[in-house]
Amino acid sequence: MSDEAQSRVNDFVVKLANVNGTGSASANSLFMKSIFRMGIPVMGKNYFPSNIQGLPTWYEVRVTRDGHTARSGNVDLMVAMNAQTYREDLAEVSPGGYLLYDSTWPRSRDLVRDDVTVLGVPLSGLCNEHFDGARARILMKNVCYVGALAALLDIDLDVIRALLEQTFASKKSLVAFNLSAIQLGYDYARENFDCPLPLRVEAMDQTAGKVMIDGNTAAALGCLYAGATVGAWYPITPSTSLMDAFKAFCHRYRVDPDTGERNFCIVQAEDELAAIGMVLGAGWNGARAFTPTSGPGISLMNEFIGFGYFAEIPAVLFDVQRVGPSTGMPTRTQQCDLLACAYASHGDTRHVLLFPSDPAECFETAVQAFDLAERLQTPVFVLSDLDIGMNDWMVPELAWDESYRPDRGKVLDAGQLEQAKEFYRYRDVDGDGICYRSLPGVHPKGAYFLRGSGHNERAEYTEDAGEYQALVDRLQRKWDTAKSMVPEPAISDSGNQLAIISLGSCDGAVREATEQLGRRGVALDYMRIKAFPFGSAVQEFIDRHERLFVVEQNRDAQLRTLLVNELEPDMTKLVPLLHYSGLPIDSRFIIEGIEAFIAKGVAA
Repeated sequence: MSDEAQSRVNDFVVKLANVNGTGSASANSLFMKSIFRMGIPVMGKNYFPSNIQGLPTWYEVRVTRDGHTARSGNVDLMVAMNAQTYREDLAEVSPGGYLLYDSTWPRSRDLVRDDVTVLGVPLSGLCNEHFDGARARILMKNVCYVGALAALLDIDLDVIRALLEQTFASKKSLVAFNLSAIQLGYDYARENFDCPLPLRVEAMDQTAGKVMIDGNTAAALGCLYAGATVGAWYPITPSTSLMDAFKAFCHRYRVDPDTGERNFCIVQAEDELAAIGMVLGAGWNGARAFTPTSGPGISLMNEFIGFGYFAEIPAVLFDVQRVGPSTGMPTRTQQCDLLACAYASHGDTRHVLLFPSDPAECFETAVQAFDLAERLQTPVFVLSDLDIGMNDWMVPELAWDESYRPDRGKVLDAGQLEQAKEFYRYRDVDGDGICYRSLPGVHPKGAYFLRGSGHNERAEYTEDAGEYQALVDRLQRKWDTAKSMVPEPAISDSGNQLAIISLGSCDGAVREATEQLGRRGVALDYMRIKAFPFGSAVQEFIDRHERLFVVEQNRDAQLRTLLVNELEPDMTKLVPLLHYSGLPIDSRFIIEGIEAFIAKGVAA
């Protein structure tokens, strides 16, 4: 085998093109998890339409021995199961790649490329011969191509068998049903093609201590771990599964086994405005409460978000970002809500934002968000996105620390209120902008009137200019205090002149791009922003570098805008690299963008 062919072992991309509603998701998941079970790092991205069935859907699996977490920008093997998209699917295959299709029906003569090897497997014909019923034949056709891929890529059939037995543990008959379809595809490929292909898998031991999990499930587990007991939401793609997962966890862990009493409250509200109102009410009452939503939901919640900021009530909002504006593309990913969340509501408001980069950080950031919300007595946003929230990622096993205790911040109990000479809800005793609060019903001395209108330090209504200005100045002091509380940026600084600034789900693509560019002689430092407000480390990193590429997934350079608004950078230093197609960012986009900028500079 040539060195080039050898290099494709555990290093290639398979993309599966199908029709939504045909059961392909289960087959694709089986394919990816089988590779993961062989100890090989793998990444999966699901591109699906915002309808129930009938439209094209794609699933991209990157087999990556080096453990990359982003798209490469290439497709080495396309499984083309949707005749409507044959032409674009074929065009996407990299030169020297492969296309596998259902050869039960002939392809058009013009759907041919000299630099692509075509593998025809009569999947429908095989399933029509061996299975009864139209629905069963459709479902088994997808399982059948997993069998063909197993032969072509050398996937261990015992691993697939074990996965099926685990998946259908309560329905043993389905195991045999699926295995027969796997075998049909496997046998046909072995008999008709040279198996395995030059691109193939080979067992490794690189997945020990790792799990495959999506960000919404990980965030829900983080909410449970952080002590959240109240969730209110209105269903919206792509955040609904976060509350679905939280509900399942609560039914398992927040129900008294002896009495059946539930220690949680989950409410599906009539709209997003009602949902955030419920969360703020629960937060004022002392519960840890949250709402998951996306960009359109944030738009509707703005007035209540401003109320939470001004009345100083803890709340956590998970914004699983999707493409906008308006309805946008609900099942595509973007990072387009940064400015909307940072300055949500009218008037002078600023909100704490946290930016997880993968599902593991969704779990960790959920805990940080609840602690920060109570310490700062304010709404806190966790800005994930559809790529993180709804796709399975390979991450280290989540760590559960039994010694963790929620940080409730400055909450006075009955004894402290009894001993207090007087209680001023909005008096800054410590000079950090954060006041002491009381919870309803704890002690008469802690009672106060909560309002979103002008108020003084006693929580009394006021329109006095001096008292109002003192209040908003204190909120600014609290914002300055928040800079020392939020997570520090992740910085890799070797003293290079060039650097990248990014956030969230861009991280994997950025790290891969910097690695590849380094091998080409372009050395870059890297700072991943993990929170807003920005601390001094962000300004210092910018000051140390001659040119900084700001990589983000939106059209209007929203992270760059935040940096310019909140810091004092030389704007000419900050070069935007903007990816906003709705597909997750890939390393190739970053590499090409930086190389083009450098070439332009040299030419000039």
